Amino acid sequence: MPQVRSQATYTAYCGGRKRYPGGEMAHVVIVGGGLAGCDCAWQLARAGVSVTLFEMKPEKHSEAHTEDGLAELVCSNSFRATGPAAAIGLLKDEMEALGSLVMEAAFATRVPAGGALAVDRTLFSEYITDKIEGHELITVVRREITSLDDDALKDCDAVVVAAGPLASADLTESLMSAVGDARLYFYDAIAPIISRESVDFDKAFWGSRWKPEDDDYLNCPMDEAEYKAFVAALLEGEKVKPRDFEKEVHFEACLPVEAMAERGEMTLAFGPLKPVGFVDPRTGERPFAIVQLRTENADKTAFNLVGFQTKLKYPEQKRIFRMIPGLENAEFLRLGSIHRNTYVNAPEVLDGTLQLRNRPGVYLAGQITGVEGYLESAACGLWLGLTLGKRFNGGEVVDPPVETALGALMNHLRTRPDKQFQPSNVNFGLMPGLEGRIKKKFRKEAYGKRAQEAFTAWFESAGLAG
Repeated sequence: MPQVRSQATYTAYCGGRKRYPGGEMAHVVIVGGGLAGCDCAWQLARAGVSVTLFEMKPEKHSEAHTEDGLAELVCSNSFRATGPAAAIGLLKDEMEALGSLVMEAAFATRVPAGGALAVDRTLFSEYITDKIEGHELITVVRREITSLDDDALKDCDAVVVAAGPLASADLTESLMSAVGDARLYFYDAIAPIISRESVDFDKAFWGSRWKPEDDDYLNCPMDEAEYKAFVAALLEGEKVKPRDFEKEVHFEACLPVEAMAERGEMTLAFGPLKPVGFVDPRTGERPFAIVQLRTENADKTAFNLVGFQTKLKYPEQKRIFRMIPGLENAEFLRLGSIHRNTYVNAPEVLDGTLQLRNRPGVYLAGQITGVEGYLESAACGLWLGLTLGKRFNGGEVVDPPVETALGALMNHLRTRPDKQFQPSNVNFGLMPGLEGRIKKKFRKEAYGKRAQEAFTAWFESAGLAG
């Protein structure tokens, strides 16, 4: 269990800086340098709390990580929609108001993506790494923590496990032993990235849905025969199989492209390959289906295949995805992959402060709690860092209303479901229903307006403004 450091130890470690009401400087150890861990560390440091952040890279990488920097994005480079008519857009605004480092980095490294917020993943990681390593109250230690009983976790006021859904096997075993619960997991897949130079621009064209003048996306149109041949190849392609002791469970909002194809021949045409809003400049007509490529960096030299997360084996990815018109000679900068994401049964094992019920002083943050998505994970870490920081300074922060995006997301982790607990992105379905009858086309705007009003009132009453 975390223990409060002696005064002499705090003075030696922190140089005698700011102290909390008990007379000693609070110190928190964070395990994991992903988005949740970094935003948590940032909030704690802003509150004058000393932080030691353990990151296992470059000593060890997970099966999905390849770079050494903090806050590495391993899946899409998109943070999804903006604006109050989308729950994720509301969450962005709320995080920005609360001083999120992740949002600061996202805006600083933004790349064109139509109505979405996407980033240059390399610059994004570099930005956050520089900020975290440069803060005087944050010490980054590059070594793996394999157990909650590691000596490095004992001499502190709180431990935050933000190791993410790809936590190492040893740490996961230690965590699951502590919560006394069976391991829960789902599969998450990563989409391939290709080089711009390898795209055939005689077939591919720039444009966003309904906005042909935009150049945020590259689009590869398919006719009916090309589409049906492509779907058939997906169904026949050789896939990576789960290990014998693993049950394959996919997160519904991030299905592999071949799993979607298995649901019916036209599923993709009504999903990520829907052609609505596009006109093929070669024919002047709407294509039967369309594959969109989103830019990965500011120079637009690399593109992510939107909606093409996959568990196909590498040779099959190259063969099948080169069937897409315009990608016949595609150079793959990164191939798709499949990995298991681990999470806990949050309503059962965590209290309302994200603390382990069976292990006081140990908190969880990020995707391992059961939130799903980059920003949801960062928001979870932000919220934990904010509340712990306030507590160590003798205060408390009232929970944000469930009508807000952040409040709804945190409430999801506290609500016992009728069936098995499942990870969730932020969405309007996590919020209370609207009062009165509102036409469907106005509902999102109504949810957004109510959320903004609730957040503003809470933000001001909680003493967070200014």
